[in-house]
Amino acid sequence: MWAYFCFRSKNQEIQTGSSRGSLELPMKKLYLLPFLVVSILVLALVWFFWASRPPLQSAGFTTFAVENGASASRIGTKLEKDGFVRSGLAFKIYTQFTGSAGKIQAGEYRLNPSYTLFQVVAELTRGPIEIWVTIPEGLRREEVAAKFTKALDQDSVFESQFLEASVGQEGFLFPDTYLFSKESSASGIVNKMVRNFGSKTANLGAGKDLTFDQGIILASLIERETRTEDERPVVAGILINRLNAGMPLQVDATVQYAVATSRCKFTLTTCSWWQPLTSADLSINSPYNTYLVPGLPPAPIANPGLSSIQAAFSPAKTDYFYYIHDADGQIHYAKTLDEQNANIAKYLH
Repeated sequence: MWAYFCFRSKNQEIQTGSSRGSLELPMKKLYLLPFLVVSILVLALVWFFWASRPPLQSAGFTTFAVENGASASRIGTKLEKDGFVRSGLAFKIYTQFTGSAGKIQAGEYRLNPSYTLFQVVAELTRGPIEIWVTIPEGLRREEVAAKFTKALDQDSVFESQFLEASVGQEGFLFPDTYLFSKESSASGIVNKMVRNFGSKTANLGAGKDLTFDQGIILASLIERETRTEDERPVVAGILINRLNAGMPLQVDATVQYAVATSRCKFTLTTCSWWQPLTSADLSINSPYNTYLVPGLPPAPIANPGLSSIQAAFSPAKTDYFYYIHDADGQIHYAKTLDEQNANIAKYLH
């Protein structure tokens, strides 16, 4: 009996000791966890401290461009590549954490590789010294003036100066993406757009059917009347066919131009320049009314892009004399008036 008791007591001690040992191992792991977390945080802070330091101790200023739509990650990668920050990832983390990423505008900046990460972000959120401005194809010069006035944060005086400087330049203000400072003069912007037009069209001479200036007028019509690049040479060929046949061009866009020019004399900033036409509009007394006045209008009605200009100088050979766009924007051609009327009945009613 005594032997059994002793054996049982020892066995219990062994079991109890075993249980205690199995509990000690998880407890040690729990004690290690805070240490690991603190170690990771310390290493992260050390890395960020290193990443936030200037790449160079002394250097000169250099321009840095932020493209339209660039993300914080893309900007950071470019900053690292150009030597303005040590780590693009640190830049992304910092701008996202501080909410600075959404404050960086597209444009050109002056940065110094001796700046810290925080100084770089401060410069980028302060605003660019030069701003990217995109001018789409097919705008009137009044619309171009409004685009620059808004993008460069200018006032109505600047807009008036732009319109004064661009008199006679409709059609020659080349649509493109430009980089300008907020201090740029209106006349300087106009001159740069006209020079850009000259460089882009330098290889174009007079066309077979039209002079150079007539080709630009035709290009402005094509720009406003077409939806895709494939349409443009065909529509150019149709308009040339009508001119050669002595038919009125009957281009809606020219009438829209005439109507808006008359209606918007005193409301330039709030005008809707390309409103749908009414039947009364078609009788407007204007040299731009190609329903009533044969031939091309006296000047361009908008500023065409390069594909429209190329189409005007290299029109497609076609037997078509008519075209319409349906409600979905699909173009339909016709050789005769009967075919045109059938297309109108089919696609527009």
